[in-house]
Amino acid sequence: MSSSLAPANPTVRAFETTVTDVDGTSVVLDETYFYAEGGGQPSDRGVLGDTDVVHVREVDGDVVHELAAEPDFAIGDEVTGVVDDDYRTYCMRAHTASHVLYGAARHIFDDLGYGGFGITDEKVRVDFQTTTNVDDAALVELERLVNRAVWDSRDVSWEEISVEEAREREEVAFNVKTEEGVFAESDDVRIVTIDGWDWAACGGTHVSNTIEIGPVELLGRSNPGEGLTRVEFAVGPSAIDHRAELQRSAYEASSALGSNLEELGTVAAKVVDARDELESELTDLKSEVLAARLAQFETIERNGVPWKIGSVAGFDANEVGEAAKEVRGDTDVVVAVGESSAPFIVVASAGDVAAGDVVSEVTDEFGGGGGGSPTFAQGGGLGASADEVLAFLQN
Repeated sequence: MSSSLAPANPTVRAFETTVTDVDGTSVVLDETYFYAEGGGQPSDRGVLGDTDVVHVREVDGDVVHELAAEPDFAIGDEVTGVVDDDYRTYCMRAHTASHVLYGAARHIFDDLGYGGFGITDEKVRVDFQTTTNVDDAALVELERLVNRAVWDSRDVSWEEISVEEAREREEVAFNVKTEEGVFAESDDVRIVTIDGWDWAACGGTHVSNTIEIGPVELLGRSNPGEGLTRVEFAVGPSAIDHRAELQRSAYEASSALGSNLEELGTVAAKVVDARDELESELTDLKSEVLAARLAQFETIERNGVPWKIGSVAGFDANEVGEAAKEVRGDTDVVVAVGESSAPFIVVASAGDVAAGDVVSEVTDEFGGGGGGSPTFAQGGGLGASADEVLAFLQN
């Protein structure tokens, strides 16, 4: 049985050890400072002997190192392990940042519970259980609190305490999905403490002070299910790049709106209101124009019933349908054909002629489909031009 020494000694990057088992590309060591994937933190990368370590996992209590190729060493050999410094450092910063984020959530969320987290090369996610609506304002406040805790240079420490003591400490956060499984395997549990900010049961690698985390940039939120709210963030260079992109976009928006950054929100809201008002006015004008166009349709007589028929362009079937109902009035039948690459037909009837029958008559002749009631029907996908449809109806 072997276990990783990385959580207790996260700054160790190179070490000497003895090989205890080799099975193809899978290697077990007497001691290892490679972190085995678990709890949302990915495994370390690095080199063992002269071969790259591509993954590390725990199997039946042993830490198994998966190599890129079969090694040139054997059981009993002494080898050197070198942990990838950049990736380990990133994971330490990201993992500690997730604890800082949870600590920030303690300040602003109600009924807070911990649902897990995960680290990728681009971002980190933390899942919360909370009844608080995590809106844009909450994200802004979370980011402010996180970066303030980083700036405050809070000490980070870890210790093993009994499971009984951990359960009695109300401030200690546990992953609700794995808590029982973790406690069932040991009498003790490892508690990671960010001084005065957060306390969590955790087996990952961490920095020793929050100042080592660097900048944190919240990316957004989502709902992964199971009553959870997911918050994603970036750490370090990716956070800096994301912030720069947001800043660039903000400057471009303020320039386009003739505003400064401080007033951007207010000016943008006024622009949206003005746009909505113009769109409403445009809709009303289009309705008036369409109604006038339909009112000017040619009137013909079919089987002793007056029909107003014609074509329109630049309007969709729903718009034309509503206008046809309004224009119908005392006219028994209004037929409008839309001019487009796939013409449609709209029929509004006072009842003497079944609108659905008219649509069926046209689609039987020209293809497409549609239907409706005796007083209103429409069809689309006609395989003929508007002029051809109108000529057919006039015969």
